[in-house]
Amino acid sequence: MKLAVMAAGIAVWVLVAGGQAAFAQQDFRNTVTGDVLDIDGVAPKEGRDTPAVKSFLQTGVDPYVEVKGCLPKGEEIYLESCSGCHGHIGEGKVGPGLNDSYWTYPKNTTDKGIFETVFGGANGMMGPHGQDLELDDMLKLIAWIRHIQKDDVKDAEWLTPEQKKEFKPFHIEEWEKTGRPAAQKEQCKISGN
Repeated sequence: MKLAVMAAGIAVWVLVAGGQAAFAQQDFRNTVTGDVLDIDGVAPKEGRDTPAVKSFLQTGVDPYVEVKGCLPKGEEIYLESCSGCHGHIGEGKVGPGLNDSYWTYPKNTTDKGIFETVFGGANGMMGPHGQDLELDDMLKLIAWIRHIQKDDVKDAEWLTPEQKKEFKPFHIEEWEKTGRPAAQKEQCKISGN
């Protein structure tokens, strides 16, 4: 009898502890120093209670990637905050290109990694954007950077197998001929919002 009670107590403890771990935030680290990033203390209060941010903080996966309606806002943020160094369509200027399969920091092949680099900054002139970009906007920005990928995505860790099948590389020349915005205005919606 004592053994059964003890086993039941252990089972309850495992369920409770495991359940808490399932909802724990990912451990986000500075790209250069490896220090833990203080997301709660640094990021603007606005834009952090969205379903996308809540999901991302738990999984490290950006739910906006390849959600067409979310791309215009990501493009807008990119043009305001990133294009001066990384080029209009991520081709690279002072900073490295962001539209090909080479990453200065290999961790940027994951959504979590590129988030850490944008949030906490990197070497050179890449300053941190954790204080000036809302978390939800940062995820839309990352989705835009993923969208302008011009290379084959067979090794793209940020895409699901289904997304890889549907992904069409971004061709700058073809886009420039259209005279249209690179992303069409639609409603930005993911499941849960």
